[in-house]
Amino acid sequence: MCGIAGLIDRSRSSTRLDLESRARAMSDAIAYRGPDGSGVWSDAEVGVALAHRRLAIVDLTPTGAQ
Repeated sequence: MCGIAGLIDRSRSSTRLDLESRARAMSDAIAYRGPDGSGVWSDAEVGVALAHRRLAIVDLTPTGAQ
């Protein structure tokens, strides 16, 4: 099954690269949940980062990506 992870930096002191690095590390920790794709999104201005892992079951094409 797919997986999602995220974090909130309430101090808003992290850079975009730092947020993405931490979110990617969280995503790598759940890589077993979805080896078919992954992605990271962040907004340093508000201190939020999200990451996901994709497990392709129904739509195996790139158009099924999240």
